Amino acid sequence: MRTFQEHISVVIPTLNAADHLPGALGALANSPIVRQIVVADCGSHDRTVAIAGAAGAVVISAERGRGSQLRAGAAAASAEWLLFLHADCRLSPGWGAAVGAFFAKPDAASRAGYFAFALDDPRPAARRLERMVAWRCRALGLPYGDQGLLIARSLYDAVGGFAALPLMEDVEFVRRLGQHRLAPIAACAVSSARRYRTGGYVRRPMRNLLCLSLYFAGVPPRRIARLYG
Repeated sequence: MRTFQEHISVVIPTLNAADHLPGALGALANSPIVRQIVVADCGSHDRTVAIAGAAGAVVISAERGRGSQLRAGAAAASAEWLLFLHADCRLSPGWGAAVGAFFAKPDAASRAGYFAFALDDPRPAARRLERMVAWRCRALGLPYGDQGLLIARSLYDAVGGFAALPLMEDVEFVRRLGQHRLAPIAACAVSSARRYRTGGYVRRPMRNLLCLSLYFAGVPPRRIARLYG
């Protein structure tokens, strides 16, 4: 049976991510699945680039905007599988085995995998938000970028890759993929809850829902980005 070990390039977009990047990189360290980590930075002025370099990542400069950074990172990646991951997310223990199970499926190369959303906050509000995200993925087929996205290079290229958008690049991409080509991976991407602790567990999701509604209504992502901040 074919082995996929050492055939993943992990692409991480960054901007002043020094507080969170060590956790994301640490969860990837020493994994036999990971061949390469590409950090696509758009002008950090903290220690982000130094941290990435010390961890052995390939660091590239990219135009500011997560869509542009993901696109540039994918272009620099060398493996046949791409894992897009946010800098403030760390994969849960056992993620490698879960990815291996995804690879073992006969239709793996024709589907994109995403991780379960989790927050590093013990409060009940975090659990409620996790359940809401799980429902959104199951019912609407809309995993966001903070859940990671694992995809074969061939499929990524076939659907045109990430668009160079400042916001909603993840939604735009998974819509092109289609819900039938999305599959959950049995592990978590644990996100920093800092943005919810500061923005509120009600107010921030409502703002995100407003941004999503504006996007589906046809408002250009650059205009939505001003609201998102």
